[in-house]
Amino acid sequence: MKKLDILYEDNHIIAVNKMPSDIVQGDKTGDEPLSEAVKAYIKKKYNKPGDVFLGVVHRLDRPVSGVVIFARTSKALSRLNKMLQEKTIKKTYWAVVKKMPEQEKAELRHYILKNSEKNKSYASPKEKPGSKLAILEYKLISSSANYFLLEVDLKTGRHHQIRCQLAKIGCPIRGDLKYGFPRSNADGSISLHARRIVFEHPVKKEPIVIEARPPKEDNLWREFANVMG
Repeated sequence: MKKLDILYEDNHIIAVNKMPSDIVQGDKTGDEPLSEAVKAYIKKKYNKPGDVFLGVVHRLDRPVSGVVIFARTSKALSRLNKMLQEKTIKKTYWAVVKKMPEQEKAELRHYILKNSEKNKSYASPKEKPGSKLAILEYKLISSSANYFLLEVDLKTGRHHQIRCQLAKIGCPIRGDLKYGFPRSNADGSISLHARRIVFEHPVKKEPIVIEARPPKEDNLWREFANVMG
C-alpha cells in the first residue's frame, strides 16, 4: 500500500501532503490517483467493509506538491465545496523562482484565458472574451545563492494561475518548462508547493490550519525549509 504523509485526520476530513508525482484524481494516464490510495488507507485503518466514501474537494497539478484535503462524508464535502465557492478557504503557496521580482511584495491582477487543447493558460492585463480575472498576492520570504522563495496567497482559483501569473512578470517557477523556465527539475516536478490551508471545520466549526513541509528529497526545498522552520 502506498505510504501517505497524513497531515490531519478526523471523522469528516483527511488532509495529505501530496508528492509531486501524484495525481489527485484518476486521469488518462491510468496511474493510481491519490484519492484511491487514501481510500485504501481508510479502509485498512478502520477495517471498513465495502466501498469507502471519499470526496475530492480540490486538486493540485501533478508536478505540484503540498496540502490536499479530502472529505470523508457527503456533508463535509458539500460544505467544503460551498466554502470554496464563497472563497472562505485560504490557500498559501511557496514558489521558487530564478529571477527576483521587481517588487518584493505585490498584488498581481490579470485576466487568464485557458487553452484546453494545450492545457495551458495565458495571462493578459486586459480582459478578453472568455477570460477570467485572476488575483494573487506574493511576497519574498527567503533567498539562496541562485533562487528566490516567494510566498503566494491565492485570491482566486484559476487554471495554472500561480504558474501563469508569475511567468507573466518574468519569474517562471523553477522547473516549469510549460511556462518558460529553461530546465526541468530532475524528478519532473516544478518548485511550487501548497504550503498552508486555513478554513473553518465544516462540521465542528473550529478554525483549522494545516501546513505541509516541501519535498525533502529536493536539496533546494530542504535548504529553504530549514531556513523557514
